[in-house]
Amino acid sequence: MLNIILFGPPGSGKGTQSEKLIAKYGLKHLSTGDLLRNEIAAKTPLGIEAKNFMDKGQLVPDEVVIGMISSALEANPLAKGFLFDGFPRTEAQSIALDNLLQFKHTQIDIFLSLEVNEEELVKRLLNRGLTSGRSDDTNEEVIRARIIEYENKTSVVADYYKKFNKVAAIKGEGSVEEIFALLCNEIDKRLS
Repeated sequence: MLNIILFGPPGSGKGTQSEKLIAKYGLKHLSTGDLLRNEIAAKTPLGIEAKNFMDKGQLVPDEVVIGMISSALEANPLAKGFLFDGFPRTEAQSIALDNLLQFKHTQIDIFLSLEVNEEELVKRLLNRGLTSGRSDDTNEEVIRARIIEYENKTSVVADYYKKFNKVAAIKGEGSVEEIFALLCNEIDKRLS
């Protein structure tokens, strides 16, 4: 089983590369946002619990999110592996995820970090904002704030996985195909 965490700041091309990696390696996409929406829509006990927190404007506790990830792993017993998107975001979540995966006799194999300089990210997002319809892609101040928030929040997760020699920084500038080749090269090194 191949388990990948893919990180990248807004505008790094994470969505595009996720789709390509999922197709190439036969992975199941695990987006915590999607999991939350699906569990709430299905009115599962975890979904109801999550909705109660969200309705009060509170963050959904890690235990609930880990429960949803556990359910998703169990619902896909034939998956070749998983691509984690948007999770973990803290060291505590990283530890909880590792404990869950160890319980399921698997682990995170690689933490891929797409790295793009700030000016390129701003340019990409402003360009995306012309067609995306997303208001947070049209204001340069908001974009820069999102990039700073990403850096502050995610560096702790990268630092955690660096302890286990699982982090690979990938230059996220160039053509989609060039970046995809760099990502695949890092994954293939871990598989061999």
